[in-house]
Amino acid sequence: MISVCIATYNGSKTITRQLESILNQLDENDEVIIVDDKSIDETVEILESIKNKSSISISVIVNETNIGPIKSFEKAIKKANGEYLFFSDQDDIWLENKITQVMNEFNKNADLVIHDGIVVDGDLKIIDNSWNHYNKNKLDQSLIGNIISNGYTGAMMAISLKLAKLVIPFPDSIPMHDQWIFDVAKIEKLKITTISEPLMKYVRHGGNVTGMKKRSKFIMFKDRINLVKELLQYRRKN
Repeated sequence: MISVCIATYNGSKTITRQLESILNQLDENDEVIIVDDKSIDETVEILESIKNKSSISISVIVNETNIGPIKSFEKAIKKANGEYLFFSDQDDIWLENKITQVMNEFNKNADLVIHDGIVVDGDLKIIDNSWNHYNKNKLDQSLIGNIISNGYTGAMMAISLKLAKLVIPFPDSIPMHDQWIFDVAKIEKLKITTISEPLMKYVRHGGNVTGMKKRSKFIMFKDRINLVKELLQYRRKN
């Protein structure tokens, strides 16, 4: 069983096409868990309409207050029932072979599967055929290398239930959940597989909830220190 975890916030312009690209690849025993971060547009109404028409189980959870994408994804993970969890932003479009390709790796005992994406603008015009090239991501990272510079993106990740149980709750001070997930997988020596092929259109339009904010060097340094502290605490507990 697959659970697709989505965090939404004011995504009324893009969520329909993204859900269509996802639902077309799921079986009736799979599910979609959506946590909306108290949108002020028509996102929730659109989600409820799609939910009522879908043969796939869709859960729509609306936060009482705005808690941000990290905690929204944490809530979705806690609600998920699947053996494999896929993460999705509200803006993107999955290519039709994404789930098949990722599941091929899970069937080889992977616990974390990461893939590439085609970078497009808000009009879906190609900016770069590879997010890894465009963002200068360093792949096959060590734990230390990832702490210095995270090369992985949550929207291009899928994890096993085993890893899901290890990564939550997300610590309050981590910079982003994708980096935490990778680092925990490294600490636990779980199998991490990277697919070089792009399996989605990764939309960069300036209004994305995740992945767009530029942080100052001071904030980046502070984030790294906090991440190291949380990872050390994780190691002591486990």
